[in-house]
Amino acid sequence: MGATTFLCLLLSLWVQDVTAKVGFTRSDFPQDFVFGAGTSAYQYEGAVAEDGKSPSSWDNFTHAGKMEDKSTGDVAADGYHKYMEDVKLMSETGLEAYRFSISWSRLIPNGRGAINPKGLEFYNNLINELVIHGIQVHITLHHLDLPQILEDEYGGWLSPRIVEDFTAYADVCFREFGDRVASWTTMNEQNIGVVASYDVALFPPARCSDPFGLTKCATGDSGAEPYIAAHNILMAHASVFSLYKEKYQPMQKGVVGINVYSHWSYPLTNSTVDLEATQRCKDFLFGWILDPLVFGDYPEVMKKNVGSRLPPFTKTQSELIKGSLDFIGINHYYSLYVNDCPLGTGDRDYNADMSIQTRGSRTDPPCGQGAPTNVPSDPKGLQLALEYLEETYGNLPIYVQENGMGSADGSLDDRDRVAYLRSYMESTLSALRNGAKVRGYFAWAFMDLFELLSGYQSRYGLYRVDFSDEGRPRQARLSARWYSAFLKEKVVVSSVLPTTQGQNQALNVVS
Repeated sequence: MGATTFLCLLLSLWVQDVTAKVGFTRSDFPQDFVFGAGTSAYQYEGAVAEDGKSPSSWDNFTHAGKMEDKSTGDVAADGYHKYMEDVKLMSETGLEAYRFSISWSRLIPNGRGAINPKGLEFYNNLINELVIHGIQVHITLHHLDLPQILEDEYGGWLSPRIVEDFTAYADVCFREFGDRVASWTTMNEQNIGVVASYDVALFPPARCSDPFGLTKCATGDSGAEPYIAAHNILMAHASVFSLYKEKYQPMQKGVVGINVYSHWSYPLTNSTVDLEATQRCKDFLFGWILDPLVFGDYPEVMKKNVGSRLPPFTKTQSELIKGSLDFIGINHYYSLYVNDCPLGTGDRDYNADMSIQTRGSRTDPPCGQGAPTNVPSDPKGLQLALEYLEETYGNLPIYVQENGMGSADGSLDDRDRVAYLRSYMESTLSALRNGAKVRGYFAWAFMDLFELLSGYQSRYGLYRVDFSDEGRPRQARLSARWYSAFLKEKVVVSSVLPTTQGQNQALNVVS
């Protein structure tokens, strides 16, 4: 047998092997299912004070040295200047959709009133580039970066005044960009965002009260403010949804939804109290936001445990918010184990109101405040979360809007990330096959960014960004090449290679 013939035979066997190991291809997903990747304005754009942009809450927060690594998003990935290069990379990768957010303080620097022409030009140019390259446009209106001027004027999300300002801001976005936008997400993971901002002071405006803050706060009320902010966010979302449905949707044909942070919750034991605690966790995580938007009110267990600190909906408000979404978006990364923790009698915050303890595995000690660390990968948890949302909230389409894996180094050889993404994509397909109306999957992130929890200490990008170089050059990681091959349905091969932990995992690489 000649060498060429032998190599062709080997390649044929290799392809058969990968088909068995991978178990799915792009063609296994519906034609209208979209695969994409995402970024957000503060984490990507940079250009902190250029062309009329005013400070956002994240600008003030990072400039005050609040990040552990003392970093800021002043330059970040410099997307404001490099967006054309990046859209070209997206096209070359085969990205079908791109999810990004608009900086409210770049588009409307005073929070209301006059539009910044340079900000308008930037977003129009970015959207036009995406359309030219055939990439579907998915926009988030608010990714946790409020104009600082509104925070200073009336306390931002703590005031019902923000409903009017947010609706006016959304109106500008719908009017100026909506003819080219397929999907609008009003808010990004506000269920966890308000806890980080108003309970434990991990995010701006860094409000809390003792003993609940990660650091000592000068102002705030951890027991009440997260619920007040979430209530105003829900009313702002409902107002924007109504505006779009009545004024823009008939012509633009887009959809409006909301995003929640997601993790799957397993009971630590099969005891009745742990099973109830696990459901309580789901009610506080998902139900806090989604129950009002689907059913018109908060979950009963929240009303019982939180009591008068949970703002009630008036009849008019309940009618306005009920049914005010076209889809559910989730950001999902891990699963937790949950056990019951008796409800305390003293001052309580959101975490204490939930009356649970969580841990990353059955053998770990309970997590403290903030995100858990070193949580094992659990793709099955994403499938279960998607199926739970389908079962609980009916016929609403669901998008996995963030899913990815961080690493502490900038290596291009990110085979662990490839294994992670592939397993969670397969889990998404399993949920879809089981009847969940999943409509899209977005990897986080398209490139390395300023990460809200860790600054530049953790890298999530399919493309590496060299933050030590003023030019912020991009380089494709193995995960970018793998994702591209999957999207383009090119031949891939499978080999078993050691991970950084010394374990063997199957890996697909472009042949």
